[in-house]
This record gives sequence, C-alpha cells and structure tokens, in this order.
Amino acid sequence: MDRSARSLGAAAMDFSAIMSTLDEQLKPYRQTLPAATRLPAVGWSRGEILRALAVIEAREVPRWREGYASGAVYHGEEDHIDFLNRVYAMYSQANPLHADLWPSLVKFEAEIVAMTAHMLGAGAVPPDAGPEERICGTVTSGGTESILLAMRAYRDWARQRKGIAQPAIVAPVTAHAAYDKAAQYFGMKIVRLPVDEEFRADVSAIRTAVSDDTAVIVASAPGFPHGTIDPVADMAAIAAERGIGCHVDACLGGFVLPWAERLGYPVPPFDFRVPGVTSISVDTHKYGYAPKGTSVILYRGKHLRHYQYFMVTDWPGGIYVSPTMAGSRPGALSAACWAALMSMGEEGYMAATRRILETAGAIKEGIRAIPGLRILGEPLWVTAFTSDEVDIFRVMAAMGRRGWSLNPLNHPPALHLAVTLRHTRPGVAERFLADLRAAVEEARANAGVPGGVAAIYGLTATLPAEMVQEALKAYLDYLYEV
Repeated sequence: MDRSARSLGAAAMDFSAIMSTLDEQLKPYRQTLPAATRLPAVGWSRGEILRALAVIEAREVPRWREGYASGAVYHGEEDHIDFLNRVYAMYSQANPLHADLWPSLVKFEAEIVAMTAHMLGAGAVPPDAGPEERICGTVTSGGTESILLAMRAYRDWARQRKGIAQPAIVAPVTAHAAYDKAAQYFGMKIVRLPVDEEFRADVSAIRTAVSDDTAVIVASAPGFPHGTIDPVADMAAIAAERGIGCHVDACLGGFVLPWAERLGYPVPPFDFRVPGVTSISVDTHKYGYAPKGTSVILYRGKHLRHYQYFMVTDWPGGIYVSPTMAGSRPGALSAACWAALMSMGEEGYMAATRRILETAGAIKEGIRAIPGLRILGEPLWVTAFTSDEVDIFRVMAAMGRRGWSLNPLNHPPALHLAVTLRHTRPGVAERFLADLRAAVEEARANAGVPGGVAAIYGLTATLPAEMVQEALKAYLDYLYEV
C-alpha cells in the first residue's frame, strides 16, 4: 500500500472516530428527549418540555459560563442575559417586515445603525456632505450576512457603474471565509493574497493584484485567525486611487477597537475616518453584547446601500421589498440589540474593553512563558499561538480533555483564544495558563501516539481538498440525522 493510500485510510478511521465521539456526546440528550421523527399525536405538556430542557441546558451552561470557550459567549453575566431575555419576550411576535404593525422596530434598527456608525467614525464626515459621503447601513443577522450583502452590493455596483461582467474581490488569505462564500453565491472572482510576517495584508501584493475587474479590496480589523489588524489606510488608498471599494471587516473588532484607542492601546486607523474606506461590517452580537443573530453593515453613501436592496414591483402578491437577504426577521433580536447598546453605553463598553485587554495582556505574557509556545503576530486580544516543538493540535486535544474549546487554525497550524468578559472573571486566566502548560507537556510526552482529533487537523493539510470536502459533507449530514 502506498503512502497516499495509507493516509486516506488513516483519515477515514480518524473521521469515523470523530463521528463516534459526537454520537457519545449526543447520548445523554437522546436519553433526556427521545428522538422525534414525527409530530407527537398529542402535544407534550409545557411543564414536561421545560423540565427536559432544563436538564439539557444544565449540561451545556457550565463550560461557557466558566470561561472555557474561545469567543462564543461574549458577555454572559446572568443579569445581562435576564435583561435581554425580558426585552426579547416583549417582542417575540414582532417582524420588521411589517413596519406598520411594529413601527418601534423601525426606530430601534435606525438607531442601532446610527449609534454603530457614530462609534466607527461617521462623525468625521462633514455635516454638509452629500449623500454619497454620509454613513448609512442596515441591521443584518450576523457577520456573514453583512459581508455577503456588501459583496453583492459591490458586484452590482461594478457591473452597472464599471461594466465589469465578473467583478473580483481582492483579499488577503486571512480574510474571513465568508468572502469565498460570497464569491461562490454571487458568481464573483476572489483573489487571495499572502500576508506579511506579522500576518497582516501585504500592501505591495494587493497593489499588484488589483486589476480592471476588481470591485473591492478587503481588510480586517482584526482578522479572525491571528487577531492582527490589516494596514487599512494603505489598502484604502489603493482603492481610492483605482476608484473601487474598500470593505473593512470589523465584525470582531468594531465594538473593541474604538474603546481600545481611547484607552491608549496602539490601534491603527481602520474606520470611516480613513479616506477610501467605503463599507464596514461589525457584529453587535459579539463584543456589542447583544443576543446572537444581529450585525450591522455600514456604507459610505446611500448609493452603495441601494445595491444591497432587493425589490420586485410586478409580482401578483404586490410590491415586495427587502433590505437584506431575509424577508421576515425576528424583531425581538433587533429590540434586544437596541437594548444592549443602550444599557452598555460608552462607559460600559470602555470598562468592558479595559478588562478584556488587561486580561489578554496577562494571558499573552503567560503563553510566552511556556516553553515551546510562541505567539503569532502582535494581537491585542484575539491571540493565536503555535509551537515548533510539539504538535499544536495535540495541545488542542489535551485542552479539550480539560474542558477548553479553542479555535484550531491552519497555515501555519495554530490555536487561538478570543478573550471575552467570561475570561476576565477571577481565576479564569490563571486556570487557562495552568491547563495550557500541562497540555503542552502532555503533547510532548505523547508525540508518538497516533490518531485522534490531532491527526484530523494534521491530515487536512496534506489530503486532497476533495477528500476533506467529502468528509465535511458527511459531518454536516450527520448533524441532521435523528
């Protein structure tokens, strides 16, 4: 048997092991709630359902509440959750599609956009600026939708204004996978470019890659993998010279960087104060501390936002218009998002950012003190680290056995921790560093032991893309099996 055949066989066995692990994790849930493959003949009592859900929730809450997750839950304090739940309950039946029934949602969403825009430099635009300079936007369901909508807007803008048949996205390899999704969904080209030694976009490579077909240059503040901020000002300058868009993905950093800057941390220019920045995506459901399911996409000028809209004027069902991909949307999420922003205020975001950055600083110092580990780039709070001495994915597996859920990265193999308010609680950072030190030593001691989760991540870098994709399809299929 040749080496490639052995690799494929090992991969099949390891992926099978992953499925078995998932099956074991699901067993307690299936025991608590037997599988439902059809509607019950008689509906369960509400009390019975609530008791079952309470048992299930009790299994999941401790991990994120005690700070074992990277990102995922960004605030998590019970009083904050209870407050947002009360607001959500008040608007559980609301739908922004029906503005006549819920005009309050019009107010909430317009103010979410306005507050977010002001935080991200809209105030730098002169009051007498024309409509093509004023900052505007919409509320979306999350960062991916914000990015998709922006790319669709640039596609249609480039087709109409520049006559480009297949507009292109120019992005560093570290830009979010949502740009590949946008290219696939909307028939765009995407040009992925290398990054520099600090894992920031390579400006010279971008300048060379921009062509007559380019519609938009993409920057991140910061990028998801390594937490580093691209040189937005230089990238936006290239976009302005070529008369194209510059989109800044601030989904992770939009509600942190403005306050980090005020606190004196080194934050390079990234928002609408930078000439040439034409759109920004920012997630309110991350460090904005709103419930999951809201984000904001902002544009420099209504003309760009107009390319995002969807309209049908000759449908027998009447005129149909939608600002985003969805038609009906959960108004409760918009109401709770507005409530989160209003309850936090500038003072609250400043205090939260101070706690997060101070904790991240202590964690970075602790990682640097662990023999065999090194941090990639110069991150502020989303900290990626790797090792030249041990298999970093074995470290991840060892951390998983200790309860930690960390993000695995590729090119180079690494892990990252997105520090949240859950990590700023007493003892959490110390527990993370103690467990990480033990996990490194465990990985060092078990370097020759084959298989497991570590093998999966190691193999994906060497297997054909088609093989990995087939395995991922099988994984997704499994998620929908009863």
